[in-house]
Amino acid sequence: MVFRTYVEKRQGLAPECEALLTDCRDFLGVQGLRAARIWNRYDVEGIEAPLFENACRSVFSEPPLDLVSDAADTQDACAVFAVEPLPGQFDQRADSASQCIQLLSQGERPRIRTAKVYALYGMLTDADVEAVKRYVINPVESREASLKKPETLAEEFAEPKCVSSVEGFTAMDEAALSALLSSMGLAMDIADLKALQDYFRETERRDPTITEIKMIDTYWSDHCRHTTFSTHLDEIRIDDDAVKGAYARYLAAREEVYGAERAAKRPQTLMDIATIGTKTLKARGLLPELDESEEINACSIHVPAMVNGKEQDWLLMFKNETHNHPTEIEPFGGAATCIGGCIRDPLSGRAYVHQAMRVTGGGDPRKELAETLSGKLPQRKLAQTAAAGYSSYGNQIGLATGHIAELYHEGYVAKRLECGAVVAAAPASIVVRERPAPGDVVILLGGRTGRDGIGGATGSSKSHDMKSLSTMASEVQKGNAPEERKIQRLFRGGAVTRLIKRCNDFGAGGVSVAVGELADGLIIDLDAVRKKYEGLDGTELAISESQERMAVVVAPENEAKFIAAAAAENLEAYRVAVVTESPRMVMRWRGQTIADLSRAFLDTNGATKHASVAVPARECAAPAAAQTLRGMAGSLKSASRRGLVERFDSTVGAGTLLMPFGGRTQRSPAQAMAALLPVLPGEKTAQGSVMAWGCDPDALSADPYRGAHDAVYTSVAKLVAAGADYHKAYLSLQEFFEKLRNDPARWGKPFAALLGALDAQLELSAAAIGGKDSMSGSFLDRDVPPTLISFAIAPLLEGELLTTDLKAVGHGVYLFAGKTPEQQTAAWERFTALARAGKVVSAWAVENGLAEAVMKMSFGNEIGFAAENTVLDWFAPMPGAIVAELSDEVSDAVRIGVTTAEKAIALGADSASIEELAALNDAVLEAVYPTKTRDSGTVESFSHETKTRVAPAVKQARPKALIPVFPGTNCEYDTQRALSEAGADAEQFIVRNLTSADVADSVARFAAAVRTAQMIVIPGGFSGGDEPDGSAKLITAFFRNAAVREQVTALLEQRDGLMLGICNGFQALIKLGLVPYGRIMDTDESFPTLTYNVIGRHQSKLVRTRVCSTRSPWLAGTEVGDIYTVPISHGEGRFLASQELIEQLAANGQIATQYAGFDGYATMDTTFNPNGSVCAIEGITSPDGRVFGKMGHSERIGPALYRNVPGTYDMHLFASAVRYFKK
Repeated sequence: MVFRTYVEKRQGLAPECEALLTDCRDFLGVQGLRAARIWNRYDVEGIEAPLFENACRSVFSEPPLDLVSDAADTQDACAVFAVEPLPGQFDQRADSASQCIQLLSQGERPRIRTAKVYALYGMLTDADVEAVKRYVINPVESREASLKKPETLAEEFAEPKCVSSVEGFTAMDEAALSALLSSMGLAMDIADLKALQDYFRETERRDPTITEIKMIDTYWSDHCRHTTFSTHLDEIRIDDDAVKGAYARYLAAREEVYGAERAAKRPQTLMDIATIGTKTLKARGLLPELDESEEINACSIHVPAMVNGKEQDWLLMFKNETHNHPTEIEPFGGAATCIGGCIRDPLSGRAYVHQAMRVTGGGDPRKELAETLSGKLPQRKLAQTAAAGYSSYGNQIGLATGHIAELYHEGYVAKRLECGAVVAAAPASIVVRERPAPGDVVILLGGRTGRDGIGGATGSSKSHDMKSLSTMASEVQKGNAPEERKIQRLFRGGAVTRLIKRCNDFGAGGVSVAVGELADGLIIDLDAVRKKYEGLDGTELAISESQERMAVVVAPENEAKFIAAAAAENLEAYRVAVVTESPRMVMRWRGQTIADLSRAFLDTNGATKHASVAVPARECAAPAAAQTLRGMAGSLKSASRRGLVERFDSTVGAGTLLMPFGGRTQRSPAQAMAALLPVLPGEKTAQGSVMAWGCDPDALSADPYRGAHDAVYTSVAKLVAAGADYHKAYLSLQEFFEKLRNDPARWGKPFAALLGALDAQLELSAAAIGGKDSMSGSFLDRDVPPTLISFAIAPLLEGELLTTDLKAVGHGVYLFAGKTPEQQTAAWERFTALARAGKVVSAWAVENGLAEAVMKMSFGNEIGFAAENTVLDWFAPMPGAIVAELSDEVSDAVRIGVTTAEKAIALGADSASIEELAALNDAVLEAVYPTKTRDSGTVESFSHETKTRVAPAVKQARPKALIPVFPGTNCEYDTQRALSEAGADAEQFIVRNLTSADVADSVARFAAAVRTAQMIVIPGGFSGGDEPDGSAKLITAFFRNAAVREQVTALLEQRDGLMLGICNGFQALIKLGLVPYGRIMDTDESFPTLTYNVIGRHQSKLVRTRVCSTRSPWLAGTEVGDIYTVPISHGEGRFLASQELIEQLAANGQIATQYAGFDGYATMDTTFNPNGSVCAIEGITSPDGRVFGKMGHSERIGPALYRNVPGTYDMHLFASAVRYFKK
């Protein structure tokens, strides 16, 4: 039987409805829309009625927030329609709901299908309704659903047919081959298909199977094998003097590396230009830190690090990747799997990914809907939805996104730039790299296989056309961040990683590439590959790019040990292939050999491609920048991206050295991201790394050579300005260009850009040891601007870090610049010497002019600036230049001005107040990425003095703290570190739920663990991906289990134990009733709760909280009125309660903390109260104070963290809890 229920947010608590109404009126122009209602619809099969009724109250809905009904009341609606995910697409809401019900029942997971039902009210035409439907339904991921309830949710899958051969392939003429190319939707060209035909006719002497053709199409795609970059450049014509000189230097470098004879024979390619810099610098002995191996997962360098006082050799890895094509057609999923893909590469290298950077490009997102090109999504929707996708995945997996930038250029309307970069690290001692031997076993680890992502690699190698939105649904991968988080955890332990000989991630190409690349000879058993659902044929199993999977090679004697370790982390792992002596890749499915190819042929990468290059003389300059302070502050290029940046968690991992915005006001943007190495709890280090980027699409459009050269210098200058030594810098490049076709002028753009980057590398001795190219940036007659992003990274110690915010009045401000490479590097060396001497107070690497530099430096602490050098061009770009605030006068740099007490920027006659400039800067993108909400008035600052506090009957010298880890938890390491450093015996407990037996075992073991614990600390994260439609439901389902509930009650009521919930943990405590009532209860509509932030998006920043009561043992180390700065990162942190309950809590001292402004008092201003909590409440306690829930991440503390934001961070929560048991 199928049960159906509808869940609707209560009036006033439905931000999705409000957002839809606003977008329809203001953006779509549907002025007749008076109101909109939205229901989440759940169809459930496989459970009994009592369990379904329980789930309606505790899983599908939250009584304080939701109304539950058997039918949607759509009376008087002028239009009603439902939307559901496309078949085969991962539905996180349904998946999480099913997991929650399994935790409640300890039985099998039920089948669940979800949809959204929309009801529109007002005077609407048919065209209006269709416009709304087009806005909410992206055909790449969803479709209109039936309003009727199905008889069953069981899906009927047709039995897949045997894989057939392409009959007559070896005898086809060119016309037949061309027809085949089109009918199969292949990315390869006719020359590749002819090469394939020759191989099967001459070598295999048979026709290929469908699987073999599809697999080879993937292997040879531009995405996998960089075929554009490997094209032979036969004729090169250069009319630009600068490029001509650079080309001569490239030829000289080839001779230096290959020798004259080999250089003469070796083809010239874009790939050769991109890699010759590293080869040259390596040959000169200038890359001592470079880490090299046969296994290529990510860029990797050796960094010596002092850990707990002993030097260790660490691998510092970094990687960049684009998902331009997927994001263009399905922005949420495309951007989510962009960061997911970035993570997978260094993760497959067994490094822990701890920081991310996002650099994107689009058209002007402020443009009206009417200006959207046919066949395209609106730029605003693209930008907003992509930001939501990338941040959702990164936030869920627990990755600190330390820097976000967005470039605007009308060329990106052709195809969006969605680029991510990550930093990872691991002790070199835990990374083993061995060549697989015959008999070794290949294990598939992680998620299951479906149809999502089929053709992703080949799809991203094609140009986007008018049909893309409706024909490319399967090509977009679907991310499952909680699953990849489990793999991160598994690979963090040396006992597991040392079992791995080689590892590959499931990016492009699925099993065929991920497994196929691990060894020369393999027999792959596709019948072993576990599926999300039935009906997949052999070809689909071979090339599906379903995410969150890894393929690892282990010795046969280590197979069982590895699989057991994976199971302990709640991961599926099983054998799918065996390494063979014969250098052939063989795939078998249902007793049929569907692929049997020689490794030598696969590695040919298809037919050799040839092209000609033409580089014209460049006389045009980049568009002129604004020439006034106000014009610059209000320009799109210099606009504040704060509303975009703040939706990304920048502090998870408790290693962030630089916040994205610095200063007292958190308004001076950082130009780089910096973090400590991700050591395990119990370990300490001062070693970190800093990463920055450089790219100006306007400059690259005007002159690709100069623009790329400047991009490298800008990226390295940002490192120097952040305190790093440029001699230790390494690079990775990201290229994004139009489809080059056979046009020599088009080929000339990446050719010139790469020569510019090569010149910069050789001048700075900074090698680009990695990179990624995307060469399909065209839509009909539109092309993306020439784009080369330089990512630069360098190690540094925490004490060497510099920040961008001006610090004090009366300091001289200096310019460190040079007109030649030698002068510029000499200026950097002078700057670094002053920084090491402690004389640099703040610094900024100039991007869009000196005026922008001093303005943005002034925002953070509202310190003014007065120019003393009016000869300078304050608005011209100065790639490589650095502006620095110095504590002492110096003679070997150009003094350009002085910091002032007057809160204004004065450039001679051009002056404006900091307040006005900041307002102009914020206003540019406020409609796209909001930072403000409506004024909610003033609130009372509560104070409750406590005379006595509860005490435990039994003392404990080292209390045991139990930290449950659920699918989606991401703060367990931060929490364990904070507890351990405070003196607790902190233990993580992994809740396993792959099967009903796993759930029962987890319940029994957790209940037993609680019996011997003194504390339970529920850490932050996104349990179940904050689904279904609400946070912490997975956690509450587990804690409502009778055995767990009994032991938690005993801990609190009989053994005087403590509980703490932070963020997701607070959400669990309040929805269980543990706060404010002190016991697990069934909730009703009168209960307090936490819901979506008023601003309508995730918020991540540092906020100030005021201690209101010290009744709780957790707050024994504080005083009423104390102000603490605390990181927050949440989408559902808005505390709601009735006025009557708030008065009771205040009288009893249960309101522990409130959000506070600069004056130290509670406030509703969204700058300080990030979620709009009633009465600015940040944390509450149980009646006796022993259970404490708070939104702010007080576990993310450390003496060196958040260097650019002043404040007191440590509330001594954990030390106070430990002392409670010691008294």
